[in-house]
Amino acid sequence: MFQIGQLAVYPAHGVGVIESIQDRVVSGNVQQFYIMRLLDNDMIIMIPMNNARNVGLRDIIDHTSVPEVYEILSLRPSRINNQTWNRRYRDYMDKIKTGSPFRVAEVLRDLTLLKTEKDLSFGERKMLDTAKNLLVKELSLVNDKQEDEIEAQLQELLDNS
Repeated sequence: MFQIGQLAVYPAHGVGVIESIQDRVVSGNVQQFYIMRLLDNDMIIMIPMNNARNVGLRDIIDHTSVPEVYEILSLRPSRINNQTWNRRYRDYMDKIKTGSPFRVAEVLRDLTLLKTEKDLSFGERKMLDTAKNLLVKELSLVNDKQEDEIEAQLQELLDNS
């Protein structure tokens, strides 16, 4: 259960703050909803409380999990994904939709590596930006650092491995 004022992560959209809990009538039944404002773009999302965990709403990661994210970014897979771009895109989108910072880090790492070998499709470039933005926002909050500082750290990890 999330509290008003608490930060949470909504998969594929990023970090937001729970602004309120409201009752709404849906199909004749009263349901409670979290009203969440995304920090990145001020978008408001209504999330049914009884389905919040199923849709992937989660707490932001804690300090003890941050090194694992950095480890994923610094590792190099033994082989690069040689699937067609649309198959890769679906696989990466599935990882982003999990909301897991570890899966998002894999997408960022793999697309950054792929970018050094060939031109990314428009969708892949957009996904690379999405993965980077999702990680930067969450890690800056966890580490209490500016986003540009976190982005520079991530870029250094990606460049040096």
